[in-house]
Amino acid sequence: MATDTIDATKDPGGSTALRRVLLDNGALSALVLLVAAMALLSGDFLTTDNLLNVGVQAAVTAILAFGVTFVIVSAGIDLSVGSVAALSATVLAWSASSQGLPVWFAALLALTTGVACGLVSGALVSFGKLPPFIATLAMLSIGRGLALVISQGSPIAVPDSVSGLGDTLGGWLPVPVIVMIVMGLITAGVLGRTYPGRAMYAIGGNEEAARLSGIRVTRQKLVIYALSGGFAAVAGIVLASRLSSAQPQAAVGYELDAIAAVVIGGASLSGGVGKASGTLIGALILAVLRNGLNLLEVSAFWQQVVIGVVIALAVLLDTVRRRAGAGPGAPGAAAGGPSGGGRKKAVNAGKFALAAVVVAAIAFGASVWRSGSSGGTSTKVGLSVSTLNNPFFVQLKAGAQEEAKRAGVSLTVTDAQNDASQQANQLQNFTSQNMKSIIINPVDSDAAGPSVRAADKAGIPVLAADRGVNKAKIATLVASDNIAGGKLAAKTLAERLGKKGTILVLQGTPGTSASRERGKGFAEGLKAYPDIKVVGKQTADFDRAKGLDVTTNLLQAHPGIDGIFAENDEMALGAVKALGSKAGKSVAVVGFDGTPDGLKAVENGTLAATVAQQPKELGRMVVENAVKAAKGQKIDGTVKVPVKVVTAN
Repeated sequence: MATDTIDATKDPGGSTALRRVLLDNGALSALVLLVAAMALLSGDFLTTDNLLNVGVQAAVTAILAFGVTFVIVSAGIDLSVGSVAALSATVLAWSASSQGLPVWFAALLALTTGVACGLVSGALVSFGKLPPFIATLAMLSIGRGLALVISQGSPIAVPDSVSGLGDTLGGWLPVPVIVMIVMGLITAGVLGRTYPGRAMYAIGGNEEAARLSGIRVTRQKLVIYALSGGFAAVAGIVLASRLSSAQPQAAVGYELDAIAAVVIGGASLSGGVGKASGTLIGALILAVLRNGLNLLEVSAFWQQVVIGVVIALAVLLDTVRRRAGAGPGAPGAAAGGPSGGGRKKAVNAGKFALAAVVVAAIAFGASVWRSGSSGGTSTKVGLSVSTLNNPFFVQLKAGAQEEAKRAGVSLTVTDAQNDASQQANQLQNFTSQNMKSIIINPVDSDAAGPSVRAADKAGIPVLAADRGVNKAKIATLVASDNIAGGKLAAKTLAERLGKKGTILVLQGTPGTSASRERGKGFAEGLKAYPDIKVVGKQTADFDRAKGLDVTTNLLQAHPGIDGIFAENDEMALGAVKALGSKAGKSVAVVGFDGTPDGLKAVENGTLAATVAQQPKELGRMVVENAVKAAKGQKIDGTVKVPVKVVTAN
């Protein structure tokens, strides 16, 4: 044993020390190789503007991840940080804009909200003895629900002083990057130079040993989760500043990115290992991947595959490293633990995983490089779609691609996945690529404003598809009128019911302009029919499965309803399924969009009607106008796509 120890530690400047450095800094090596690969594959990557974009896009994830680092180091997990960020931002906007409180006090309330959420999670773990996964999963739901309750499902504008946090200093240095660096330094200071930081490592290494050594584990866990909640609040404020509004549905899924960043950065999910610099590198790796794959015009679907592969390999590396006992601080690693052979295996595994991460990213990027575009063309157009998890927008994309192919232009399509922040990143990337024109189908009209203003400042014309953009100049809006469509739906359903009866309303995703406008139009149209009463109204998120579940539940309370209005065809088809044989006979269902499945349901009589927006034609027309704008030709400020009610008659 003694001989093994001497062999493993001699010649500290030799190959053994070098292997250890390579293993311990695998994330940094991966980041350097990724940057080099992206620079080779895309000439737009290494520009100053784009590198600053990467920093901005990493900021929110990094700040969340810094807070999560405290939890993971102590062998816990926090799934609530995304919801806590959204709730804190909503509290800030609501108290400052709706209640007229001073901005500094509103910001203090937001931070207090985040810390309070963390304390509740910590109390559930410490005193309630709940597993961290369950405690923070509960807080995830509570935080998101409270954000929706406070905002009533709609975005709330933040004061200009808060929006300034999303701007730059000196015209070039983004404030979110500065905040990210400051929070990183605070994290490093807490972990390395404070008693709570040392306690985190002790608890993560061996909780029982930490307790026996005099550490008050229960109290320290409260501190740990409170710090995580406080950092989430800061991330929420930064996110709201970028979007100029607090989005109750913001940061959905960000907790997974935060955890991934911490693990990619070298922390161990079993606790006792982790540092701020590693977490920052992990967040930057995710941002570089997303930014680079956007610049390479890789399909949004393939991007999800790449990110998933990177996360899986990072966790695999963590597992291999722990099994080999070569991780920093691993029991027995310094002396008397696995010998040089064990470390060598871990180093080799680290090198293998590192190489696999880079090779996977490059392979995916190269295999679908500029996929979906018309290579060799000089006119490049970017299209950011709010979501491709909806047949309406899939058709919009198809129409856009057909027109791009006909016109001989290169069209890059990205999927914002109903995330306003992700869409802001995509528009920044389009701007970095010097697109000739940009098309945006906004997740939210208010949140899109800052990114559209930035593109306009760069001299790139921006066109809006289906939904408008507020507080920003756009070249044109190509859309059907959602409010007018809602009124048509109300008239159609009322006439089908003989102008009297009781109905249910299925609402779309809270906060989206499409849901607000269609709901507003339907409510206004229904005023002409006082004998029709809305007895139930619930959100089903534009989703067919949720439409089925929500309708099933509402029918328990209102079994005798006469009609249903759904704000899109997907929810309407879910309602038809829930109604069974009643659909189209005793209960009339009206949808919105005119998707192929919706039109088929109208044809067979289960759907009474749908307000058809002709999404494929919308996509074709917006690209047609984008090409004109790119060439400097004059286009109309508003282009209306015909809307019509489709019935079986």
